[in-house]
Amino acid sequence: MKVIIDTNLWISFLIGKRLSILRSLLTNPNLTFFVCDKLLEEIHQISSKSKIRKYVDKDDIKDTLVIIDKFCEFAVIRQEAVSPVRDVKDLYLLSLADTVQADYIITGDKDLLILQAHNQTAIVTYNDFANIIDQK
Repeated sequence: MKVIIDTNLWISFLIGKRLSILRSLLTNPNLTFFVCDKLLEEIHQISSKSKIRKYVDKDDIKDTLVIIDKFCEFAVIRQEAVSPVRDVKDLYLLSLADTVQADYIITGDKDLLILQAHNQTAIVTYNDFANIIDQK
């Protein structure tokens, strides 16, 4: 399965010191995870905000980026997606999903979750995705 993890989950796991949970997901041999420039930029921007830096230090951020580099495949977005998404800043995730033909986007973003799907890609919460892979 091809999967994209939204920035809000990367940051949530980083703040909650739960990267080990994410690491176990990333090492599942049946899953391939994808990132792109915009996703990496967003992680950098959000993790450098002072309200986030209260909870994480530079080493935590470095560890997250090492995990991403080690376990995720980088993709170049070929074409901007067209979708009735409520927040246009989320279009890059849908574009990435189209580019790699992702099966899932995992997110906590209500603007994306309300869509439920985009073309071939289901849009689900982390808990829903964990239940899906437990059933397989």
